[in-house]
Amino acid sequence: MPATELEKEFSGARALAHVEKMVALGPRPSGTPALEETRKLIEAELRAAGWTAERQEFTDPTPRGPVKFANIVARFGGAGPGEPRVIFGGHYDTKIFDAVRFVGANDGGSSAGALLELARVLARRPALAQRIEIVFFDGEEAVDAFTATDGLYGSRHYGRVLRESGRARQFRFGIIWDMIGDRDLTVTLPSDSPSALTRGLFEAAEALGVRGKWGFLPGPALDDHVPLNQAGIPTIDIIDFDYAPWHTAGDTLDKISAESMETVGRVTLHYLATRAKELE
Repeated sequence: MPATELEKEFSGARALAHVEKMVALGPRPSGTPALEETRKLIEAELRAAGWTAERQEFTDPTPRGPVKFANIVARFGGAGPGEPRVIFGGHYDTKIFDAVRFVGANDGGSSAGALLELARVLARRPALAQRIEIVFFDGEEAVDAFTATDGLYGSRHYGRVLRESGRARQFRFGIIWDMIGDRDLTVTLPSDSPSALTRGLFEAAEALGVRGKWGFLPGPALDDHVPLNQAGIPTIDIIDFDYAPWHTAGDTLDKISAESMETVGRVTLHYLATRAKELE
């Protein structure tokens, strides 16, 4: 399959079908049985596509007591931990609310569903897939409110392990997806996004005729890309923060679309294809 055709394989309908299965499990905060069921679903889909799925388990203190978290780290086929050069990531947990039934169709669902579709597409290019590490982060959501120790639990742990093991040096760049399913898609990249990644993604969006959907937040964002940048890996956060139902009971399936996830997936894969030669 020519590299330039890679993005055409990404199906927003398939990504949305994964989100629908997750949302059917209800709210999925860290440490809950529903999130464990989500993990099993993700692991099964990864293995069916030829990926290994390793749990990176750890326990951290939170404002509500210690919680056991589990990132899911996926590598293709027989790829070892030293082979990947690019990190694709996103979170699969939903924020905990006591008085609101929050199912996170967009915030937690869209990133996880789209990453599963990404895994399927990349499996069609085994040499490239072996250069990719896909990480489903647990605990992106703050239990109370974002602080240095509340929120980004999974990506902070993953980034720390990368630094301590020396693996951070092997990665060229990282891409995080978050809230990419909004029907009225407006990608709002953090203002401090790495310039080379920003330029490459804007060029990919232009090539696919969707540049008008891509812009900037007026400032930086606190998301799972931050610990990776702190680990020395240039990482960009592809997020649509212009989303009215954010952290409300209204973040439901009717607010997201297959087309939006397909747009982000195809632009990202088009960009990846431009760098495929240097990664294989």
